[in-house]
Amino acid sequence: MATRKNIVRRSTASKKWKQVSGPSVAELLLEIGVEELPYQFIVPALDSLKESVERLFSDQRLTLQSIRTMGTPRRLTIVVDGLAARQTPMTKEAMGPSKAVAFDQTGQPTKAAIGFAAGQGVAVQDLQVRQTPKGEYLFATKHEAGRPTASVLVDLLPQLVSALSFPKAMKWNEAGVRFPRPVRWVMAVYGGSVLPVKVAGITAANQTKGHRVLGGGKWVSVRDAVSYRTILERQGVIVQPERRRELIEEQIAAICHKAGLQLNQDEALLDQAVYSTEQPTAVMGSFKETYLDVPEEILITSMKEHQGFFSLRHKQTGKLAPHFITVANNRVKDMSLIREGNERVLAARLADAKFFFDEDRKVRLEERAKKLGGVTFHQKLGTMAQKQERVRKLAGFIAERVPSGQTEFRHIAERAASLSKADLLTGIVGEFPELQGIMGGEYARHDGESTAVAKAIREQYLPKAIEGELPETEAGQVLSLADRLDSIAAFFHVGLVPTGSEDPFALRRHATAVVRIILEQTLRLNLADAIDRATSLVADDGFKGGADSQQVKQRRITDFLFERVRHYVRLVHGLREDVIESVLKPVTGPMINLVALVQKMQALEAVTTKSDFDPLIVGFKRAHRLVEKEQWTREPVDAARFQHPAESALHQTVMGEQQQIEASIQAGAYDRALDALVRLKPVVDEFFAGVMVNADDQAVRSNRLSLLKEVDDLFMAFADFSQIVVQGR
Repeated sequence: MATRKNIVRRSTASKKWKQVSGPSVAELLLEIGVEELPYQFIVPALDSLKESVERLFSDQRLTLQSIRTMGTPRRLTIVVDGLAARQTPMTKEAMGPSKAVAFDQTGQPTKAAIGFAAGQGVAVQDLQVRQTPKGEYLFATKHEAGRPTASVLVDLLPQLVSALSFPKAMKWNEAGVRFPRPVRWVMAVYGGSVLPVKVAGITAANQTKGHRVLGGGKWVSVRDAVSYRTILERQGVIVQPERRRELIEEQIAAICHKAGLQLNQDEALLDQAVYSTEQPTAVMGSFKETYLDVPEEILITSMKEHQGFFSLRHKQTGKLAPHFITVANNRVKDMSLIREGNERVLAARLADAKFFFDEDRKVRLEERAKKLGGVTFHQKLGTMAQKQERVRKLAGFIAERVPSGQTEFRHIAERAASLSKADLLTGIVGEFPELQGIMGGEYARHDGESTAVAKAIREQYLPKAIEGELPETEAGQVLSLADRLDSIAAFFHVGLVPTGSEDPFALRRHATAVVRIILEQTLRLNLADAIDRATSLVADDGFKGGADSQQVKQRRITDFLFERVRHYVRLVHGLREDVIESVLKPVTGPMINLVALVQKMQALEAVTTKSDFDPLIVGFKRAHRLVEKEQWTREPVDAARFQHPAESALHQTVMGEQQQIEASIQAGAYDRALDALVRLKPVVDEFFAGVMVNADDQAVRSNRLSLLKEVDDLFMAFADFSQIVVQGR
């Protein structure tokens, strides 16, 4: 049995890990060979693979220099450069029981010491006694030399593959691994040697397959990442996505230059071409000019969504040309067969589109709108006819309250709203849902509706993305606001609100659109009125809602929209969090003018840079805390009770500035209002320097609190300055 005399004494910290440097390095090449993956899955999978390697290798103490990913529809590849040959050696030190507990009176180890040693995997005699700030304690030191990297990888690589997640996945063999397409081979080479890992029921090798056609389906062996890229290129595979992108762009540019045309730029379509091919070859095809009678949005959408084709325009006129570019996953001497095949397929698609377009125009939107009662908006929120009618009423309400709110403008907004959802029943929108609104505007124009009505219908879904283009016409802005506010009010009414990252009805996107339209188009709209009207219209439809009152629901919607305002002004204007909060927090009344609120924030942030602003805030916060602590309600200030000149000076200054501050706020001259508030600093400072607020005389004390309440109210009329954080200079 060991005694405490056998245990080494050292002074150190309680617990730490010591890292020992330096083995040699090698390259890891991992390829997962699969049946053709959907192009949308490839980039997220490669990103996830890289993140997993970074995390798992760090956890396993495997040092590396860099990580690269490559991918095509048939392979997901990762290259780890400069990967250490062994895990980094470590020394683990753990603190155990105190010396007094670890040994009995005879110096023999107690059960506490024996148990600690066993738990740490060391012998009792190897324990050490060390001096710590808390006294003498036992320590166990355990050295881990580090396993060879090859051994670690055999356990680690299968975890990398099985940890990948996809929107859709399948099982295809007894291994039970889920993947969007069956895994057909695995290549794992470390330092030039094969790692015998088993993934998805397949044992890894140093072989891969080239292009299905150009590579002839042959197996080829590789040694490292350089030979991998070179050999695959000989087998018809350009494995680096960035090289495929460059090649596609060069080929398209050459075709357009030769034909005198220009590309209809589409980054999403370019991504699709990059990740749908291994050997991209751009080919130009044509279609009949008669199809150009169909609106170009239909042609462009048909080419993109059905076939993945790029559309082209005439350089001089900018009009759509009867040509397209497709990117084939092949390279042959005569590409005419590929071109002709794509032309035949597109001709059939365009013929269908033209048929739908011609048939749709035989029925007026007004007639289609009458049938929206058969289209469900949501199972808890009735039909699309009910939604359209609410939007019509709300659009008219908003139209009357914007600067152009004349009777004629209200009629335009209401007419556009009354036809806004009718195109949902057309053949084209049934085929291409992304053309909602666009086709409604086209058919409204065909039906003889005014240009203003047709444009508003066309713009109702703008912006389609968080940073997308906004409606250009004021009627389009009003219709978009009405539609989105109705959706927010409706889903909040039945309790279907966003939670955490879940937002199945895109209400945050709708709220962001509302904020952007109002702020970027400078619509001085009372948002509180619009919210109140939207919630009332939903309630009037009789849908079963929660027990909360309409007032509570309106407040929740306001708070929800204010969250988007916070996000917007932080991102777009770079405003301070405390400045944003100081302006938004006091907003509880019947008037919410987002344009004015943001202008207030900008003016307030500008004045915070002045040298006397922070001292002013210190004085204001002192006044605010006093009246808040006392829960002081404003009572008339009695000048006859003043006992110090500073009281009279503060009262006279507040009275003198009050009218100007209120007038400046009313006129939107927020910089002038803030300048007037800043001018209060000397008299506020003099007041606190010369006056004790909590005087023994209760009447004097009350009068001084009322005076401070005047100061507090004057500041609070602009913003809640108690939210401002003093920066310190």
